[in-house]
Parts: sequence; C-alpha cells; structure tokens
Amino acid sequence: MFLSTARATAVLAVALAAFAVSCGADPAAAPAGAAAPSSSAPAAASGSASAPAPASSPRPSSSVPADASVPPEKVRDAFAGLQATLDDTCTPAQCSYFLNRVYDELHRMDRAMKADPKGPGHFPEPIALIAKLDAELGGDRSFENLKEHQKSLIGTRDKINTWMQGHPDDYR
Repeated sequence: MFLSTARATAVLAVALAAFAVSCGADPAAAPAGAAAPSSSAPAAASGSASAPAPASSPRPSSSVPADASVPPEKVRDAFAGLQATLDDTCTPAQCSYFLNRVYDELHRMDRAMKADPKGPGHFPEPIALIAKLDAELGGDRSFENLKEHQKSLIGTRDKINTWMQGHPDDYR
C-alpha cells in the first residue's frame, strides 16, 4: 500500500511541476536553454534551498501581446486577470513576479478598455489611473522601480477593482 501511495504522489508531483512550468513559460520570450521566469515558482513552493529565486529576475513578457494582429481582449477577461492578483502579495521570493504581474494585468485592462466597443470614454477613471501610474513610473518597469512605486501600483489595482465592482455590466 505504501509503495503505491508513494508512486502516485511522485507522479502527481511531476505532473503538477510540468503543468506549472508549461503554464508560465513563454517560448518566444526565452532563448533556447534559458529558464522561464516562472520556473522558480515550483522550486520555491517545494521549499528547496538548492534553487533560490533570483533577487531581480528579468521582467516577464506581457500576458497579452501588444501586436495589432491579435484581436482585442474583452474587458471581463482582462478584469478577471486583474482580480486574480488580489490575494497575492509581495513575498521576498516572488516580489518581482508579483509586481510585474500586477503591472501586466493593469495594462491588459488598459488595452481592453480602449478597444471595447463602448469606447475608451466609457472607462475614464481606470484609464486615467493607469496613465497616472505610467507617468509615475516614467517608463521604467524594472523591479527596483516597481518596488519603489509598489504602493501606487497596488493602489491603482485596488482603485480599478473598486471602480469595476461599481460597473458590473462591464465585466459580466
């Protein structure tokens, strides 16, 4: 009985690790043989000290390409991605990933709102909040700059979340 339980646990662990790596990997963004930024997540989650997360990993690519040939995303889908960051925090092992993810999700929302059939005028406050954040960041999305402006980054996310909660027709 113990052998079959151990074997099932090992198979499950391998499958989950493969899934985690495949979900976070962006083959176009990483050169051959390079680890994807999210590849440190399974190692950190397992408590392994042999593969610590880098202090300043390269910033992950945006979850939605800015390519004009890609059809615009729906506001509700972008909002779901933004809401998925609400329970996350800036832990020492994952702070760079978290701050970059919030930044990416805010900009997914921005692109989706500007491409929405209702027009960008329908989303004046969220678009203005993102523009204000971008002005504060000054085009520098390095981890050090995002960490310095973490309060503004998280505040912008929370204000947009509150605004969207007051406009349920825009995300349902």
